[in-house]
Amino acid sequence: MTFDIEILIRFLLALLWGGLVGAEREYHGKAAGFRTTIMISFGACFFTLMSTAIGSPNNADRIASNVVTGIGFLGAGVIFRGENRVNGITTAATIWAVAAVGMGIGAGYYLAAGCASIMILFILAVLPFFQKKIDYYNQSKTFYIKCPVSANGITLCENMMKDHKLKFKMVKRVKESNYMLLTWQLQGPSAKMELFINSITDLSLIEHFEFS
Repeated sequence: MTFDIEILIRFLLALLWGGLVGAEREYHGKAAGFRTTIMISFGACFFTLMSTAIGSPNNADRIASNVVTGIGFLGAGVIFRGENRVNGITTAATIWAVAAVGMGIGAGYYLAAGCASIMILFILAVLPFFQKKIDYYNQSKTFYIKCPVSANGITLCENMMKDHKLKFKMVKRVKESNYMLLTWQLQGPSAKMELFINSITDLSLIEHFEFS
């Protein structure tokens, strides 16, 4: 494979499309930001070029096919589990998709790679608006409280959840000394969730609560 203007164009396109997605991620303070996303796109592009050059005519994808596996390990590094939820899955999926864009550019599919990049940006920048709309009508939250055993927190809270027409499921119940640590999974409109939080705040029997 001789170096020509076509290869340079592919590298520049990989930088461009990876940079656009990376700029959006960087703006929102995500783990895989501007430079990381560019490197992923560029690396996938270069691996695909080298795979075509090194592989035999019947085995031109022998290196490129392993990019997907390698990107899987990279994506796993940005996924972490918080106390009540898993974070970083969208960023990991973005890394995976950007690698696909880089591979497309490396293989010479410029239009497909460009369209894919635009769709990635649309998903990341526009769809959160619709996600908020969905959450407005129905969202899932984890609710945690600490209260004295004598407060009968299970009955108290679940009656309030019913009053606010929230769906609920108890996921954890722990007794520590004279206290109960209770965790529920709640579902319902954001407005009703907010009213429920306000009601819980006014209860002096509850020592501590978290809502995430």
